[in-house]
Amino acid sequence: MAKKCWIERLKREPKFKTRRITRCNVCGRTRSYIKKFGLCRICFRNMAHEGKLPGVVKSSW
Repeated sequence: MAKKCWIERLKREPKFKTRRITRCNVCGRTRSYIKKFGLCRICFRNMAHEGKLPGVVKSSW
């Protein structure tokens, strides 16, 4: 019941823009969100290794 209520609450538009929670498009994680890609760091890393993100290259020096 609590989870259902929480999901419904997230669907509503927040009263203030700063209260909007950014979530990963793949797994729904809230922390360590990369705005440019719309992914969390974990999903970003996995997709970059698989070559699913165009233009992302592993750095080495």
